[in-house]
Amino acid sequence: GIITGYFTEVSGLGSENEVIEHKVINEKGTEVVMKIPGRLKWENIVLKRGITSNMDIWAWRKLVEDGNVADARKNGTITMYNQQLAAVAQWSFENAWPVKVTGPSVKSDSTELGVEELTLAHEFIERTS
Repeated sequence: GIITGYFTEVSGLGSENEVIEHKVINEKGTEVVMKIPGRLKWENIVLKRGITSNMDIWAWRKLVEDGNVADARKNGTITMYNQQLAAVAQWSFENAWPVKVTGPSVKSDSTELGVEELTLAHEFIERTS
């Protein structure tokens, strides 16, 4: 695949189900509440990195801003590396598109590195290794 960037922070690598409470009468005639899985929801993926001259994520976001959501939808992989740069975990996602891109918030007298943030909506994610 194509490496589009290295990020220092990621969140939203998961899913959850809504919980539906269903009242039933058990064999003893007592009303009990059964909890059953409802609609499956995927969290948005949030990626953060130090500001770079690379404009790829901004160009990707521009597709959505211009109404080209079908062209913006991409499948991808997030790989987590340890300090020795060996891959330790991997997630694959489908039909992702950039919901939001945020540039750095810095002060001119600050020594902190500017951080940009990319938020992705998607339709599926799974941990593959």
